[in-house]
Amino acid sequence: MFTVGIITASDKGSIGERKDESGPAVKNFINNMGGIVKQYHIVPDDKEALISEMIQMCDNEKLDLVLTTGGTGFSKRDITPEATLSVIQRHIPGFTELIRLKSFDKNPRAILSRAVSGIRKETIIINLPGSPRGALEALEIIQPALVHGMEILKGTAIECGNSHQQ
Repeated sequence: MFTVGIITASDKGSIGERKDESGPAVKNFINNMGGIVKQYHIVPDDKEALISEMIQMCDNEKLDLVLTTGGTGFSKRDITPEATLSVIQRHIPGFTELIRLKSFDKNPRAILSRAVSGIRKETIIINLPGSPRGALEALEIIQPALVHGMEILKGTAIECGNSHQQ
């Protein structure tokens, strides 16, 4: 069992002008993985709001995983990666590199994502695409390594070197 926070970055969603579909889709995926979503918030595409929410989920709630949706593109208001870079203490490039690479096969525009992943204290933070489909595809891509990564970070992983069963 692992605990999760979900942050949707959306100006319109944060004021009720647009229904968030990505956050609930991610929540359902996490629940099916055996995780518990403890926090879910929609915030505007505002760097300080995103930073504050991520820090609260990592430092105060001490969640195992924080997933963001939205704000990773080229628009002037897309600042989720910059907010994440302000919060993380160590990078995890593999998650977002693999998501971009595998997603490119289905949608060549996926390569335009500026998403990042990293660690703050004992929490993994991963930026996901803003569309429900893109967010779910990204989670499916990294799912095999995600839980193990959280276990390593928490110090509960066993047999790290023997991950390939014969």
